[in-house]
Amino acid sequence: MHHGPAVELGEDKASAYKEKLGVILFFVYLVIYAGFVLIGLFYPEMMGGHVLGKQNLAVVYGFGLILLAIIMGFIYNFLCTRMENKLNK
Repeated sequence: MHHGPAVELGEDKASAYKEKLGVILFFVYLVIYAGFVLIGLFYPEMMGGHVLGKQNLAVVYGFGLILLAIIMGFIYNFLCTRMENKLNK
């Protein structure tokens, strides 16, 4: 059995907005990640320092980066969906 596509694809009027937002979020994440790399490169002893209970900075910063990526993904999805709905009326 064959069937058609689940949705009809058309022009994406929000593509410029989504591209710009994606680049902005990428650079925000890049700066924060670069901070992690630079601390590890120039101040490696700092990464072993305890910051949250018995967790060191490397673990806390690393998990923070993972959570930040997830949160930024949700923000990107929310803002893009809102713009698509606005422009595709």
